[in-house]
Amino acid sequence: MSKKLIRFDWAIKRLLRNKANFVVLEGFLSELLFDNIKIEQILESESNQETEDDKFNRVDVLTQNSKNELIIIEIQSTYEIDYFHRMAYGVSKSITENIKLGQKYSEIKKIISINIVYFDLGQGQDYIYKGKTDFIGLHQKDLLGLSEKQRITFLKEKISDIFPEFYLLKVNQFNDNAKDTLDEWIYFLKNSEVKDEFKAKGLKEAGEVLDIMRLEKEDEYGYNRYLDSLHLKASEIFTLQTEAEFKAKDERSIEITRKLILNGADNNLITLSTDLTIEQIEELRTELKK
Repeated sequence: MSKKLIRFDWAIKRLLRNKANFVVLEGFLSELLFDNIKIEQILESESNQETEDDKFNRVDVLTQNSKNELIIIEIQSTYEIDYFHRMAYGVSKSITENIKLGQKYSEIKKIISINIVYFDLGQGQDYIYKGKTDFIGLHQKDLLGLSEKQRITFLKEKISDIFPEFYLLKVNQFNDNAKDTLDEWIYFLKNSEVKDEFKAKGLKEAGEVLDIMRLEKEDEYGYNRYLDSLHLKASEIFTLQTEAEFKAKDERSIEITRKLILNGADNNLITLSTDLTIEQIEELRTELKK
């Protein structure tokens, strides 16, 4: 048994910003990062806007884990070809915004960027990817490490512990077969459902906090408006894709027709080989005679 819940990408902008509901986000981050995550605060950002068309599908969340690192969560519902670039920008911006003038470089906090996307991004068969920075020798192929003094001074074990770390969750690529507690969270992110047998941290609380039946009237109206905006976005993308396909098909038919005309084919043969009408074929014949 399972019940339909509020979408995570809307809830994280509203309900999950309430300190009383931090347990949901803490559970998700703990499962993903294999750490006991406690949220310190929520970053104020451009995502905190009210209308459905002003970056409604993005949210930045600042958390603090046991190593005092900053964690940003971004959610993107609609396709962006340059999303990788956006990930790089978001991390760079967070680094510069979280160091004060005069602070030492060593006081820069590590950024963990968690990106939940509801579209196919890049090429790959997995649904969870992790990226980190390692330095590999061009000749010796060895992994560059920190010196003993650096490890003691910075309390870091590896160079990659200093640089930003990225997680990419391609939600729609998940096959709905939850094999572990992290998969249970991916299932929820994709389907907005929590099964009774799920044991992942935070999901039990999510099943209570995100129950649609518990929404206040004003929140229910806002949530329905948000769903409408998602449907509209999907329809717009489908329309653009369909129009592009038809345009490409028409251009192909015109090119074939030109070749058939130049090779002496009659109109009947051309209509059998393409989707063009007699009138369109005659227009092309006239153009080719000029």
